[in-house]
Amino acid sequence: MLGQRPRYLPMSTSPRDAATPVVSAFYDRFPYPGDPLQDGPPPGYNWRWCVDSAMTAVLGVLPLAPPSGIRTWRILDAGCGTGVSSDYLCHLNPGSSVLAVDISAGALDVARERLRRSGAARQVRELCVEQRSLLDLEGEGGFDYINSVGVLHHLREPVQGLRALARQLRAGGVLHLFLYADGGRWEIHRSQRALSLLEVGTAGEGLRLGRQLFRELPEANRLRRQHEQRWSVDTAADANFADMYLHPQETSYDLERLWQFVAQSDLSFAGFSNPQVWDPARLLQGELLERALALPRRQQWALVEALDPDISHFEFFLTKGPVDPPQWTDAALLVQGGQPNRCLWGWPSTSLMGPDLLPLSISAADLELLQAFEAAPAGTPLGQLSLEMDSPERLERARRLIADRLLLPVSP
Repeated sequence: MLGQRPRYLPMSTSPRDAATPVVSAFYDRFPYPGDPLQDGPPPGYNWRWCVDSAMTAVLGVLPLAPPSGIRTWRILDAGCGTGVSSDYLCHLNPGSSVLAVDISAGALDVARERLRRSGAARQVRELCVEQRSLLDLEGEGGFDYINSVGVLHHLREPVQGLRALARQLRAGGVLHLFLYADGGRWEIHRSQRALSLLEVGTAGEGLRLGRQLFRELPEANRLRRQHEQRWSVDTAADANFADMYLHPQETSYDLERLWQFVAQSDLSFAGFSNPQVWDPARLLQGELLERALALPRRQQWALVEALDPDISHFEFFLTKGPVDPPQWTDAALLVQGGQPNRCLWGWPSTSLMGPDLLPLSISAADLELLQAFEAAPAGTPLGQLSLEMDSPERLERARRLIADRLLLPVSP
């Protein structure tokens, strides 16, 4: 049974963000995301919603687990919509406490049904689903992990939302955000502008005429081609089409404005949660790549932004204060504990789907090392694992497994 808490309905008073009533009504009409409901756990995994994995990606190391072997995190899903993210947050973080909030009653009706059918509440210590604005969470505070995907860019004043979430994050906690990027939304912005000029509205009529627009534009038209080739599958559900083309309030960013946005809070940028997208080696080679890698990190990212006009969003982590990940010297690594990443498909095996759901092969010896960590008491140092493997080999394999995010370091 879902956790019971006092209902809080911010729409009954003057909302703190001017767009709230309009956005709430929009999502009541089009509960988003439009993913189908199903019985049982959600399919696969998303490592950004597994707090152990996300914390390690940001901080480099996990705190020692309790004797149960399970860390119980306090998690906020700020703008949960129809509960897709909340479902994963429950199933990937057993024993934790999850508060999921959204301003749309219609979306929350779907979320509650989704979570009921998936058995999400049975996975966690407490699950509360409430109709609340992320701007009105005073008194909650102390969250280890806050997930807010595709939400702040729908506020009239996104910075207010960022500051509100920062107040709810404990010291040492991590905030995961997803915001629209200008570059990859060029065609979307123009389609939105066209539908606005045509005054199609943001209800059922707008949905009908929006779909009609992409059927009737000339086949060679850039907007139609981009929609059909890139977005048609994503917008097959009516709610997803409406969210992309009919939304009444949204903001998008480029990198420079993103840095300005983050600087208006007391939070520090702690890295992209899709770092492979921001690697110049994805786009360049040879001398040009050498020149790119010689640039400071933010200039490398600016170069990638300039070279790849398909980047349609930013997904990234923020922390209170800068992060100083550990340096894995031989001595430091040998006294370090570890655990296998839970976001592995096919575990235990030498043929896996890694954290990003890509095929990954490891050696039998790598598997042996991971299983030794799994079987040992929590926090057992690498150098003390019961293995027929000398220290140089343990170090080499552990470094590679950490780099591939198969092994999560744990404080001794």
